[in-house]
This record gives sequence, structure tokens and C-alpha cells, in this order.
Amino acid sequence: MRKLILIVVLGLALGALFGQLMMSVPGYWLVRVGDTSLQTSFWFGLVILLAAFLVLHFGLRVLMRLTRPVSRFKVWNSRTRNRNAMKRTVRGLVALAEGRWKKAEKSLVKAADDSSTPLVNYLSAALAAHYQGRFDQADTLLKRAHLSTEGADTAVGMMQAQLMLDRQQYEEALAILTRLDRQLPNHPQVLKQLKQAYLSVSDWDGLRHLMPRLGAQQLIAPEEREQLEQRAYRELIVREAREGADIEKVRGLWADMPDHLRGNIDLIVLYAEALVRGGQEPIAERLLRHSLKEHWDSRLVLRYGLLDVDAGRQLVTAEKWLQERPNDPDLLLTLGRLALRNAYWGKAQEYFEASQRQRPSGVVCAELARLYANLGEHNKSQLYYRHSVELLDKSLPSLPQPSEDKDVLAEGKKKGGSKEAEGKGKDRA
Repeated sequence: MRKLILIVVLGLALGALFGQLMMSVPGYWLVRVGDTSLQTSFWFGLVILLAAFLVLHFGLRVLMRLTRPVSRFKVWNSRTRNRNAMKRTVRGLVALAEGRWKKAEKSLVKAADDSSTPLVNYLSAALAAHYQGRFDQADTLLKRAHLSTEGADTAVGMMQAQLMLDRQQYEEALAILTRLDRQLPNHPQVLKQLKQAYLSVSDWDGLRHLMPRLGAQQLIAPEEREQLEQRAYRELIVREAREGADIEKVRGLWADMPDHLRGNIDLIVLYAEALVRGGQEPIAERLLRHSLKEHWDSRLVLRYGLLDVDAGRQLVTAEKWLQERPNDPDLLLTLGRLALRNAYWGKAQEYFEASQRQRPSGVVCAELARLYANLGEHNKSQLYYRHSVELLDKSLPSLPQPSEDKDVLAEGKKKGGSKEAEGKGKDRA
């Protein structure tokens, strides 16, 4: 009750104050438009303005509430379509994993426009089309994938390169991967695909430069790296030597070769052969001599005996090796050949015979047969020639041979006679 009385009293006081204010502040509003004018008191006009403001304010709020259901419907519709697209995408990816390429492509393409990840849809659909052999469709889907998402160059490029590698379009794949490698140096997947492309096109120079980059990122096993590096340098040395290129290119390859490969016997022999073909026998002799100190191998020893550099010095060097390996048959064969180059016929004979005693060999027998023939000892020469053929015959595969049985020979003669008779009959006819 007291609150009500207080409110009434305050209302009367404010009304009296407002009435007094209206009487003390007279004024009017005058609005004139052309020949038409509108005049009202200041306070009445103020009330009209306040009322207009309130009407406008509440009118706008009503309009906003009326349009809100439309926007809510749009949001709901978008979410529903996105949810359905996600379900189709999942079904498509499952079908792709199960090998149902046609269903996978259809589901993924249908869901791409409403999917939040259209790049995934188009790339997966391109893969499904590729597995169906529809290469043109796969390329089209890759283009759509590129347009669907900004910054998708790398993903699309790697997928395109992989598909081209699968189609054996190696040159095109290598061009794409080279471009990607310039844009994204040391990208792991690009480097792996580059290795595959280089091997496919036999680009050994590119492969040998790629190996350190793969090793730095641990993208290749040490055993595989050594195997591929060895293969790359072997192919490059063989190619340069075969094409008769400048020997300096071959020497440059050897200088660029990793240290652990310079001890590889196969590469040492190939490099020595290339040096000999290029007229660099002194360098080849020095290479073989130093290599034999580190890695004793029969292939290096035999190749050393075929060099024609300084036969006297070579013989002295080989005889020093013989002190450490007195029963090495390959070293004895090499010493025999070096003795021949120095015209030491008796010493050559001794070395060849010592090698033959350690290990019978058709090659050593042939060397002895040739030596005895030139010395005029033809009986010994023929004997060693027969030994050489016999040793060679043991290395031949076991295959059926014509029999020397007389019955077989007689049967052959009968067949031959009957054929001659038939031939004569035909001639008479």
C-alpha cells in the first residue's frame, strides 16, 4: 500500500513538473513542403517522433523474425545435403577399398558438389576410373579436383604422376614430378615417385643424384641405396665407354662416386676397361695396383695381367705379390702372361705349369699349347690343346650326342640309301 501511494505521489510530481516544463518552454514544429505546411507544438511533435521511432523499431524486429525461418531452413537444408554427401563419400571410399571401382566412382562423384572435402572425392573417383581403364575420365576428374580446392596443385600432381607411372607413361610422369620437385624440394612422396620414374626411363644420372636426397630423409634402406647407386654408376660407365665419349667424363663419374663404391670390384673392373678403351692404360694400371692392395680379387689380378704398360715393372710388382700368395693360380697365370710380354719364355712356362698344378684350367692349357707351338714343341702343344678341350668339355651342359655304335651308323646309311633310291625314282618319273 505504501509503495502504491509512493508511486502515485511520484507520478503526480512528475506530471506537475512536466506540465510546468511545457509552459516554460513554448515552441512549435513547422514542416513545409512546397505550398503545403504543417505546424504543431514542440511537445506534441516530440511525442509524435518518439512514437514513430518506437513503431519503426518494433516493425523491423517483426520483419527480422519473419525472415529468420527462411534462413533457418536454408541452414537445415545445407546441413542435410552435407550429411548425405558425407554418407555417399564414405560408401564410395569403402567401395574403392573393396575394389568395386564403378560403384565407388559413381558415389564419390555424386557426393562431390555437396561434400566439405570435394578434393578427396574427385581424387578418389579419378583413381576408381583409372582402375576401370577409363583414362580420359580419370584425367577429367583430376582437372575437376584441381578446380575444386585452392592449393591442390601438389596433391593433384602426385596423383596424376602415379597414374601415369601405372600406365607406363614414364616420360610424362617424370615431367610432372620434375616440376613438383622444383616447387617442393625434398617432398618425401615426390622423391619416392622420382626414384620410380628414373628407374623406368633408365635415367641413371638423375638416379645417382637422387640417392643422397633419399638417404638424407631415410626414405630408402641402406642396402637398396647401395644397390641402386652401384647399378647407376655401372650403367653410366658402360654407356660412356661404349659411346666412345671423352674419357674425362668417365673419370668425372669415378670422382663423383661415393667412397664406399670405389671398393666395389665390378665397378673397378668396368672403370679399368673404360680407361683402357680411352687410351689411359697407365691410369688403369695404377688403379688396379692400388685396388689389389685393399681388395685382393682374382678379377683384378687377371685384368692386371692383360695390361700393356710397363711389362718389366708389372712383372716385378706381381712377383712381390707372389711372395705373399705363392699358390694363387690366377696370380701365377698373370705372371706367366707378364713373363711373355717380357719375352721370358722359360719363366712363362714355369708360371703357367705352376698355375695348372694348383688348379687345372682350360685357359692355362691354351696358353701352354700356344707357347709350346711357338717354341716348336708341337707334341706338347697338341697335348695341352687336348687338355684344354677336355676341360672345356667338362664345363659344357650334359646333352644328348650322336652315338658311335656301328648299328646306329648302319641304320643311318640304310636311311640315306632309301632316300637316294626315292630320289632316283622321282628323277626317272
